[in-house]
Amino acid sequence: MRFLLTVVPLTAAFIIAACSHSEPPAPEASPTAAVTAASPAPGKTAPANPALGSPEWLAWVDKTLAVSDDGHGPTPGSDEWNRAVNTKLGQEAPQASPGSAEWQQAVDALLRTRVATH
Repeated sequence: MRFLLTVVPLTAAFIIAACSHSEPPAPEASPTAAVTAASPAPGKTAPANPALGSPEWLAWVDKTLAVSDDGHGPTPGSDEWNRAVNTKLGQEAPQASPGSAEWQQAVDALLRTRVATH
C-alpha cells in the first residue's frame, strides 16, 4: 500500500511534467525589436466589423493573402481578384460563386480563423 502511495503521485508528476510546455528564455532584444515582435504584422489582424465587400474588408483580405504585390495585381473585388483569392486559399476556398455574399462570408470566416490561430 505504501508503495502505491509513493508511485502513483510520482507517476502523475512525471506525466504532468512531460506534458508541460516550457520555452527557453528569450534572448535579450532591443526595445525596438520588442515592439516589433509584439505588433501584429500588417494585414494579419482582422478588422473589427467591416461590411463584407467594403473597401476596408477587401484591403484586409488582399493583405492577409498577399494577393496584390505592392499595388500590382488585380483590382480588389474584381472577378480576377476573386479567382486569385480562391487560388491563394487552395483546397479551403469556398464552393460558393466567387464574389457572392456567401463566398465573402466564407472567406471572412476562414481568414478570421487563420488570423486568430497565428
